[in-house]
Amino acid sequence: MTYWQLFIAFFIPGVLGYGGGPASIPLVEQEVVDRFEWMTINEFSEMLAMANALPGPIATKMAGFIGFQQAGVIGSLIAVFATVVPSLLLMILLLRLLMKYKDSPKVKRLTMFIRPTIATLLGVMAFQFFQTASADSGFLTMSSIGLISFILMERLRIHPAFVILAALVFGALFLG
Repeated sequence: MTYWQLFIAFFIPGVLGYGGGPASIPLVEQEVVDRFEWMTINEFSEMLAMANALPGPIATKMAGFIGFQQAGVIGSLIAVFATVVPSLLLMILLLRLLMKYKDSPKVKRLTMFIRPTIATLLGVMAFQFFQTASADSGFLTMSSIGLISFILMERLRIHPAFVILAALVFGALFLG
C-alpha cells in the first residue's frame, strides 16, 4: 500500500504542478503533511530547506527523500518516477502541439493568469512555515535567523547552501 500511496502522493502534484518544482511544493506538502501524515510541517520545511540547498530540480529531490524515508530505495524510485512521468508523457504526446503554439499570444496570456495562483500558493505555504517556526522557536529567534541569513546571502554573497547548513547547525545545537 505504501508504494501506491507514494505514487499517488507525487503523481498528483506532477499533474497539477504547472510551472515546475516551485509550483508543486504546496501540492506535495498537502499530500505528505496533510493527507498521508508522513511528516509534520516543521519536518517538511526542514527537508525543503535541505532540498533547496542541493543542485537539481526541487520536486525530484523531495520525491527521492520522502520516498526513501517511507519505503527505502524502491520507494524513492517510485516517488521520483511518479514525479516525472506526467511531464514526460505530456511532452511525448503533446510535443507537436507545443511546438506549433509555443509563441501564441493566447498561451502567453494563459501563463500570465496562472502565475498569481502559483504565487498565492507559495505565499500561503510561506505563511504556514512562518507560523510554525514562530511557535517552535519564538519570533525573535526566527526573525534573527532570517535577518542574519539575508545579510550573509545578499550582502556577503555566501552561498545559500552554507547559510542553510549554518542555520541547521544552530538549530540543532541551541534550539533542539
